[in-house]
Amino acid sequence: MNKLKTMMISGISLPLYLFFMVVIFSAIALDKLPLNMVGITILLVALGHLLYFIGEKLPIMNSYLGGGSVFTLLGATLLASFHLVPTKVIDAVSDFMGGGFGFLDFYIAALICGSILGMNRNLLVKASTKFIPVALITMVIGFFSVGLIGMLLGNGFADSVMYVSLPMMSGGMGAGITPLSQIYADGLANGNQAAIFSQLAPAVTFGNILAIIGALFIAKAFAKTKYNGHGTLINATKEELEKPKITLDAQQIGVGMLFSFSLLVVGAILSDFFPKIHEYAFMIVIVFILKALNIVPKKLEDSVVMFNNVVMTNLTHAVLAGIGLALIDLSTLASAFTWQFVVLCLTSVVSMGAASWFFGMVLGMYPVETAIGAGMINNSMGGTGNIAVLSASDRMEMIAFAQMANRLCGAIVLILGGILIRFFYS
Repeated sequence: MNKLKTMMISGISLPLYLFFMVVIFSAIALDKLPLNMVGITILLVALGHLLYFIGEKLPIMNSYLGGGSVFTLLGATLLASFHLVPTKVIDAVSDFMGGGFGFLDFYIAALICGSILGMNRNLLVKASTKFIPVALITMVIGFFSVGLIGMLLGNGFADSVMYVSLPMMSGGMGAGITPLSQIYADGLANGNQAAIFSQLAPAVTFGNILAIIGALFIAKAFAKTKYNGHGTLINATKEELEKPKITLDAQQIGVGMLFSFSLLVVGAILSDFFPKIHEYAFMIVIVFILKALNIVPKKLEDSVVMFNNVVMTNLTHAVLAGIGLALIDLSTLASAFTWQFVVLCLTSVVSMGAASWFFGMVLGMYPVETAIGAGMINNSMGGTGNIAVLSASDRMEMIAFAQMANRLCGAIVLILGGILIRFFYS
């Protein structure tokens, strides 16, 4: 009993958390949950953190199947599929996530700006000369490998790359297939984002599981060889790998929010002039250039990182819960798991792992770290997927490189997806 009283879920004591859940589900049962920003926010945040907590505690799930992130998605999807959450609430969540409320835009703006501006500039520039080319070449090899195998299996080149390869390399759910599904929907005559998202989600979910297993295998198999850098990808100082310690300041968080949203709006303006390139892709490129050229003042940069920290800590699990409730169709997920689909996902992970190993070794980097950081990471579910892959392989010190690979390569996937969806299906 004492253990239960001291149990914490995302910093909240279990009794208080149970109070939140009782209030939420009582309101749903009585049809009194406000279907506005207040009601949907408390539902997604409370449900998301609870499902994540459970997923992190479940054996096997927490070690090999993506942990809390995957469980939050699947758990929320099951709640919606078995109608344990009313349809009108699901519809409100769908509108909140990507409709009139634009909650995902809020989340993605914080994610993109904070993850890139929060990197060490010297590390960013140094890694750009070796790691980024390897990551990009690896993407190209993975793209064509999946396409060619897809042709041999009778799945077709276009469907294989658009619905398996690109979503697996997009960088996850929030900043990956969520904008990619919208880009596809905009590029198709009668595109429906929710339906397209459900078609893309299986590749991301299963790809992340394969990436975790692959990273664990590489780390174990080559643990005592000369190819193992023990978490060091390239020669970098301890200072370059350390994240700056920032004390949260309420006013600066607001400044960071405004700057992040401003860059998203700039991306939207540029996307209006170049409609084949999505606003998120423009935003990523802009932030990368600002960081590489050291244009953003340190105080403003810290403000953006603060805003990112607050949003990521409190809303990441809410986003996953919202995606599971509103954007994943369980029947579509189940129908996707054909043997051809499994072979294509394996092709992406194996070909990218092998390619990054080879090119990393050619450029003087540790192959184990390169295969994990460029091969496995580029098949993972973004930030939370990166953590799952790196923790499984005991390579958490590579998180900055993982974020860089996801964000930069993810931007290219968004750009490429916007162009190819019209090319293949117009």
